[in-house]
Amino acid sequence: MTTVAVIQARCGSTRFPRKVLAPLQGRPMLAHIIERVSRATLVDRVVVATTDGTIDNEVATLACASGAGVTRGPEDDVLTRYVMAAREHDADVIVRITADCPLTDPAVVDSVISARSRDDADYASNVEPPTFPEGYDCEVFTDACLQRLDAEANADYLREHVTALTRERPDLFRIVRVACDRDLSWIRLTVDVPADLARVEALLSKLPATPPPGLAAVVAAFELDPALRDQTGLPLRNERYHAQRDAARREHVGG
Repeated sequence: MTTVAVIQARCGSTRFPRKVLAPLQGRPMLAHIIERVSRATLVDRVVVATTDGTIDNEVATLACASGAGVTRGPEDDVLTRYVMAAREHDADVIVRITADCPLTDPAVVDSVISARSRDDADYASNVEPPTFPEGYDCEVFTDACLQRLDAEANADYLREHVTALTRERPDLFRIVRVACDRDLSWIRLTVDVPADLARVEALLSKLPATPPPGLAAVVAAFELDPALRDQTGLPLRNERYHAQRDAARREHVGG
C-alpha cells in the first residue's frame, strides 16, 4: 500500500497572508514542514496540495524544489484537492498535514500511520480529543474513507475542513484515536498569525537545528520559557471551523 502525505498549503490566508512562505530560521516555513514529513519512515511520498490560482505559483515551485510532488485545485474546496492528490499520486493511504504546523514530528506521524494500519481503521488521528500540542495534528485515512468523505460532505465548511465529518458523524467510520503520554493540548505551536511565527522562531533558537528537534525536546524548551507560555490574545484552537460549523447549523435551523 502506498502512503502519501498531503500537505495543504496556500498563500491566501486572511490572518497571515503568505505565511507558508514566511521565513523561519532562514527558510520558508513550508520547507520545514516538507522536510519533517519526509523524515517519517512510513511515508512513501510527500505532496503539497495547493490552489490553482497564480498567487500559489511560488508554493508549487517551492514544493518541487523541496522534493515534494504537487497537486493544484480549488482554493476553498480543500477536500477536492485531497481527492485529486490521492488520484494523481496513487495513494492507498493519505496522511493529512496542514501548512501551519512547522514543528510536525515525523515520529508522531509514524505513530498515527501505525495505529490506523494495526486496527485496519478507516481513519486515525491525534486530534480528537486533543492531547498533543496544537501544531502537531496528524490525520491518516484510507482512499476509500476519502471517497466517502467526498460523497457525504455536502456543506461548504465540511469541504474546507476535509475530515470534519469523521468527528461529526463517527458512526460512519471505523476510527482510531492516538493520545499523547500526557495532556499537552494547552501548548500552542501552530502558526495562524505573525505572533505565532515569532514564538516558534524564538523556541527553535533554543534548540539544535539538525536534526530537526522532536516533540520531547520542543516541549522541554517551551516549558522552561515563561514568555513562550504566555499565549494571551492568540486564536483559539479550531476557531474558524467552530465558527463556520455553528453558522451552518444556525442557517439550517433558521431555514
